[in-house]
Amino acid sequence: MSKAPTVGFVSLGCPKATVDSERILTQLRMEGYQVVPTYQDADVVVVNTCGFIDSAKAESLDAIARPSPRTAR
Repeated sequence: MSKAPTVGFVSLGCPKATVDSERILTQLRMEGYQVVPTYQDADVVVVNTCGFIDSAKAESLDAIARPSPRTAR
């Protein structure tokens, strides 16, 4: 049996982004992804944010720029 793909998830910004994140997570779980609590354990990381709130945009860019151990090599 193969290992399920793993996903890390970050939700930033407005309440609508939170609702969208829950929908995305539900879909990912239905497709066989396992949600993990850290970037280090994730095959892929999703950053969902609100594009209308400047602080959320800045925070999401910081989250994306943060290197994972896999890409920092």
